[in-house]
Amino acid sequence: MGVKAINALQEIWNGFDFSRLQEIFMRVIPALLCITLHELSHGAVAYALGDDTAKKAGRLTLNPIKHLDVMGLLMMVIFGFGYAKPVPVDMMNFKNPKRGMAITAFAGPLSNVLIAVLFLFLYGFLYPILPEGKAGDVALEMLGITASLSLAMAIFNLLPIPPLDGSKVLFSLLPEEGYWKLMQYERYGFLVLIALLYFNIIDGPLQWLLRTGMDLLAPVLRAGFSLGTMLV
Repeated sequence: MGVKAINALQEIWNGFDFSRLQEIFMRVIPALLCITLHELSHGAVAYALGDDTAKKAGRLTLNPIKHLDVMGLLMMVIFGFGYAKPVPVDMMNFKNPKRGMAITAFAGPLSNVLIAVLFLFLYGFLYPILPEGKAGDVALEMLGITASLSLAMAIFNLLPIPPLDGSKVLFSLLPEEGYWKLMQYERYGFLVLIALLYFNIIDGPLQWLLRTGMDLLAPVLRAGFSLGTMLV
């Protein structure tokens, strides 16, 4: 390799923004955790209610690859809001299809809220305990990112737009005839969702809901901090 080529590679190396790479990595791991537990919750609740479709499809697993939707993961990493590959559910296996579908759908966002609560508590608890330095800062940042991404995923999936979970919960409140009619058009809802995201129509409201949600969960962080300071 010539001197010019080596110098060119050296310039590329020196100009590479490794902080950006680290930032992406620190969002990918929490995003995978949030996505995996979200979809696992759907499958586990459906199984408990009598539908084994997700189990047969191998989706009752903590393996994130099984639940990964590349576009949904990229959205979570870049924009903070995203989704996973939907767990297959056959609502006709439920004793009450509408009710069972609503409970199964709600389980995903609920799991994300619980994750956010847990990681905010851990953030507050470990803040006074972890030693100062790079390792402690990284650990706290990862906890904070996980809490924020998980709550964002819950909020995003509760939007009443098919095929998001919120639509299934909302549709369950409709009369039978209206419910089945709307379910027929569920596949078109994704196009509406993409348009709303592309034109930044819902980005502002989603960010406001996320800030509001984090404010509401602030007492959890303070409770963890209070417990942590007692142990120092």
